[in-house]
Amino acid sequence: QVQLVESGGGLVQAGGSLRLSCAASGSIFSIYVIRWYRQAPGKQRDLVAGIFSGGGTNYADSVKGRFTISRDNAKNTVYLQMNSLKPEDTAVYYCNAFRGYPPSDYWGQGIQVTVSS
Repeated sequence: QVQLVESGGGLVQAGGSLRLSCAASGSIFSIYVIRWYRQAPGKQRDLVAGIFSGGGTNYADSVKGRFTISRDNAKNTVYLQMNSLKPEDTAVYYCNAFRGYPPSDYWGQGIQVTVSS
């Protein structure tokens, strides 16, 4: 069983920055893809960014150039650095750990990010 705990959310003005953290309960980064998703009120949950076991990353077009995903293997933590925040980035952000085989899919509890205009 993998546990994921997000932290670092809050309220920030447009143009500001926040760094989200996702702390995992063990050393899982070599076998799991870690992704950040977000869900705004009344909308579906969307992928924001992901980091693969080999270190490769991908981003949603809406956050490219503003958000950076990274990880610290020693701390079992993945980060999402969010710069130049916009009101439309307001959402609950979720950390996800996924493995294709054997299939495993874990979610954090979510953390609120609010960007004021």
